[in-house]
Amino acid sequence: MSTADAPRWFVDFDNVWLAYNAELEKQGQFAVEAIDLKVRQGEFIAIVGPSGCGKSTFMKLATGLKMPSRGTIQIDGQPVTGPLKISGMAFQASSLLPWRTTVDNVLLPLEIVEPYRSNFKAKRPEYEARARKLLQKVGLSGYEDKFPWQLSGGMQQRASICRALIHEPKMLLLDEPFGALDAFTREELWCILRDLHAEQQFNVILVTHDLRESVFLADTVYVMSKSPGRFVVKRDIDLPRPRDLELTYTPAFTDIVHELRGHIGAMRKSGAVINQ
Repeated sequence: MSTADAPRWFVDFDNVWLAYNAELEKQGQFAVEAIDLKVRQGEFIAIVGPSGCGKSTFMKLATGLKMPSRGTIQIDGQPVTGPLKISGMAFQASSLLPWRTTVDNVLLPLEIVEPYRSNFKAKRPEYEARARKLLQKVGLSGYEDKFPWQLSGGMQQRASICRALIHEPKMLLLDEPFGALDAFTREELWCILRDLHAEQQFNVILVTHDLRESVFLADTVYVMSKSPGRFVVKRDIDLPRPRDLELTYTPAFTDIVHELRGHIGAMRKSGAVINQ
């Protein structure tokens, strides 16, 4: 394949290592090591692994909040040299500001991030209409002017996802976004995220402990080893889309979940690299 014909990766980690300071690097103590990752435009990937394996560290690298000690990272064809403006993030805690209404919480990134900040006052009606439309898509019609304390945990997390998407990012990073929710609410939010991704085709990097969640949502699941974290398994999820919740009860689905669980179980026992 010629260089001209080679695929243009949206996310490209090339032999990335990270130590949190120079002294740790000198001692050879890395949080993540030898990360090679290539993700196509619009792809949804999930990262699973034991606690403390470096999943959140990887997210900091992917957003430009941390620079690698070794190796290079490119996102959307550009070297990562600092915090990315083309990404949105949502975490396990929704972190909505209690004194702001739901719609005002969603609008917050447009108030503080350029190029939106400069014209926020002039374009506020347009931006607010966008926020209300997004809230309606995730089932929060009628709650736009409520305060966070008037929303359930699931509603707060829906608003948090809207806040992460309001500036129409090319990439959405999700760090255990549904971990604190009950099973029924979690599955509702899987479907909302599935539909938003299908409609808008942004890239998604999801960090989760929930293997069912990873298999239901992702195109590809990566298993990360114990610290220092590295990707030891790559599993393409060849289940047809669109996926509905009935799929999660089928043998094809549960076989993949059990396979991934087996990899993680073997890694916990041995700590060895089990598949590249």
